[in-house]
Amino acid sequence: MSNLVRPITRMDIKGPAMYAHIRDDYRNRVIELKKPRRVIIGDRVELVFDNRHTLQLQIEETCRLENLTSDAQIQAEIDVNNPLMPTESSLAATLFIPLPQDENTKESLRALVGLDEHVILHIGPHAIRAEFEPGRSTEEKISAVQYTRYPLSAEAKAALLTPGTSISVEIDHPNYRHRVQCSEELRASLAADYGA
Repeated sequence: MSNLVRPITRMDIKGPAMYAHIRDDYRNRVIELKKPRRVIIGDRVELVFDNRHTLQLQIEETCRLENLTSDAQIQAEIDVNNPLMPTESSLAATLFIPLPQDENTKESLRALVGLDEHVILHIGPHAIRAEFEPGRSTEEKISAVQYTRYPLSAEAKAALLTPGTSISVEIDHPNYRHRVQCSEELRASLAADYGA
C-alpha cells in the first residue's frame, strides 16, 4: 500500500507541544501541496483532493486549536479523519460551498440541495459519480462542507496514473451546471499518492 493512502496512526501525529515548533514550515509545505489539488467549479463550489499530508495537517491544526493533548483525544481526532483518506481503490476530496457573507446563506445553500447526486469526476473516458458522506444533507438543506469519494476501477486508476490523461470535474445539478478541466499538475499529484 502506498504511504500516502495508508491510514494515519497516533505515531504520525505530534500533538500541540511538538507541532508548535514545526507548524509554520509544515503548514506552508502542505498549502503548496494543496494548490494543484484544489479545483474551483463555477462561483460556488471548491473541491480539494485529500491525502495523508492534508489530513495530518487537519488533525494537527484541530489538536492545536482545541488543545487536545491526551492520547485518547488525539486518537479520537485521528478516527474522525481516517475515513476521509483515499484508498488504493478510491480518491477522496472535501467539497466546500464558500458563500459570500452578503448573501442569504440559507437560500443559497437550499438552491444546491441534491448536489450530492450531481458531482462527476472524469478520468479519460471514465465518468465516476461522487459518493457523498451520508448525513450531511437532507431534502431541505445541505452542509457547506461535504466529504466525497470516487471509486476507481482498475481501468480508471490506470488512466489516472498515465501522464497526459485528461481529468475534469463536472456538476450537473439543475441549478448549478459547470465542468472544469483540471491541470496535468493535479493528475500528477494524485498519481503520486499511489507512488506513480
